[in-house]
Formats: sequence, structure tokens, C-alpha cells
Amino acid sequence: MVRIVPMAASIRPSLSSSFILCNNTGTSRSTTAVSLNSFASPSSLRLPSLSSAIRQSELFGLKPSKPWRQGCTSLRVAAAGNMAQASTTTTPENALEWVKQDKRRMLHVVYRVGDLDRTIKFYTECLGMKLLRKRDIPEERYTNAFLGYGPEDSQFVIELTYNYGIDKYDIGTGFGHFGIAVEDVTKTVELIKAKGGKVTREPGPVKGGSTVIAFIEDPDGYKFELLERGPTPEPLCQVMLRVGDLDRSINFYEKAFGMELLRKRDNAEYKYTIAMMGYGPEDKSTVLELTYNYGVTEYEKGNAYGQIAIGTDDVYKTAEAVKLFGGKITREPGPLPGINTKITACLDPDGWKTVFVDNTDFIKELE
Repeated sequence: MVRIVPMAASIRPSLSSSFILCNNTGTSRSTTAVSLNSFASPSSLRLPSLSSAIRQSELFGLKPSKPWRQGCTSLRVAAAGNMAQASTTTTPENALEWVKQDKRRMLHVVYRVGDLDRTIKFYTECLGMKLLRKRDIPEERYTNAFLGYGPEDSQFVIELTYNYGIDKYDIGTGFGHFGIAVEDVTKTVELIKAKGGKVTREPGPVKGGSTVIAFIEDPDGYKFELLERGPTPEPLCQVMLRVGDLDRSINFYEKAFGMELLRKRDNAEYKYTIAMMGYGPEDKSTVLELTYNYGVTEYEKGNAYGQIAIGTDDVYKTAEAVKLFGGKITREPGPLPGINTKITACLDPDGWKTVFVDNTDFIKELE
């Protein structure tokens, strides 16, 4: 099934003042191609042979020169029975420049639920989402449902996964919450209560600020922070994850993922620090909220939360950049069997999983 890694569980709650990886699980046959159902080995998809592989120099627009090295490892290619060094050079500067120029957008977040119809009902009736599409894969014994506030080709959405016969999951201590921007928090909370929803923090100004927020839980126990804002193009506005070393995470997401540090705030009274990372301003795009709780370096990730999917123009270059800046590739870049969508999957320094999806292939899937 899913291996649950035992880690430190003592944490403090995080309340954002302004107002998503890895579970070592299997792959998804969703639009991100990383399924939360069969837990197949990520090694099932591999790169082409070295004779047809893309050279490092070609990936980042470099001219052949000296042997390409990363640390103490040199890339060697066998040609006509003789060993010949690949005359290429890749530097962090080249990779960093490409990452900054890549067209990236957070596409969706994937997680497991125990009763798909119940969750769809709650999200549509209480949170105002729309069911965008739903598909059943009986041969793999799972069903996906995509929900959100707008079309998948332009907005961040939720991908729910229901695995046949499994009605409960462990959310763990590392996952924090999802953020939803609403125009009236109090009215939204009243509606949720009327529908039998659970409110864990009543509406009111955030401590030390004026933004009205509230916290609720969905039927599976996933927490949602409701933030009072005016109309926004991205109502599903944030994913919060806890990390063990905030500066390390910021450095990784800036360099490997090309995200921008939008702001950083320390709350000494409650002993936590947050960093907002993303590809655009908080009020107009979905952001990743990283939370560091003083003295806590590891968390239990459970088996419920899956991963975030991000669009990219080139999964091969993305994978090389991730490796160059300290990430771990769990699925080598390449096309998925059957649908030919190119993806690559990786882990950040804390083990949170992300899947990068080819932008062009993703749009084709939605047609």
C-alpha cells in the first residue's frame, strides 16, 4: 500500500497573517500522470537510451566544450564500441536562467478522499466549486474528479482521487491547509455550518492584522482557510505545507522551480515563520505557503496528500535543473504510456512531491 514514514509529530498550528510532495506513493494516470491509486514504481517510465538522449548542452542552449560534470560525476557515452566523453558543460547559471524564462503555472493539487460523491457535494454546495470533469478507471480501481472555480487551462484546480474500497487516509502532520478567497467569510461559514460542515476557527481578523479569515474542515479532515478578499482570478489561492528548514526550501523553490519569494513573515509569539512562494502576486495567482515551526525539522506525511502539478515548456530541462539544485527525480522525464503526455516527478528537500507536465501536452489532454 503506502509507506508511512515515522517522523516528529509535535507541531504548532500555523495561522497565516495574510489571509502546496512526497508520500512515496505511486503514480497517477491523471492529467499530471501521477496517480494516487496503484502506487506503481516511478521507475516504470524511463528515458530513451543514451544514443538518443538529449545532451546537456542542448538542454540549456550551450555549445559543446569540456566534459559535463556535476560534482565528481562525468557523463560518458559509448559510441561505436569505444568510450567517448560527451563534450558538454552545464552550469548552475545556465540552468537558473532557463528556469526563470520557462513558462510555469501551478496546474492542480492532487489528494485522496474516502467518499468521492460526498466530497464533491461538499465542495460544490459549501465552497461554491464546479465539478469540471470526472473519470473512472475500473481496471486500475480508482476514480478521479476535477473541481475548481474555472477552466483547467487557466486556473488552479483540485484533483480528487478515490481508490476503490479505501474510505480513510492519514493526513499526517506535514500538510497544512488549502486557501480559498471569498468575498464574505461570515456568510460562507454560515452556509458551511448549515450543511453540517465543521468550523475550526470562527470568522474574525487575523492576529496582528485586519484580514478576516476562518478555518474549516472537509469531510475527510482536510483544512481550508477562508480569506476575505475582493474578486480574484484565482479563488483557490494557496497550498500550505510545513518544512523543516525554511531558508533551504526557499532556495530550492527559487532555483529549481523558478518561484519568487513574495514575502516572508516571522511570528515569534506563536513560534513559526511563513514564506509565500509563487509565479505571480498573491491576489492574482495561486501560491505555495511554506511554514516553519520553531525547532521542528521533520513531519509525518501520512498517505492522503499527493502532490502539486506545475506546467513547463520542457520536462527534460526541468528535470536536469531540479537535480542540479538538490532535488530528487522520482520519475524520469518522458511520455506517459497510452496518452503520450510528457512529465517528470521530483521531491523537494523535505520530500514533498511535485509533478511537472508539458504545457502543450496538457492542453491537448483537455481538448
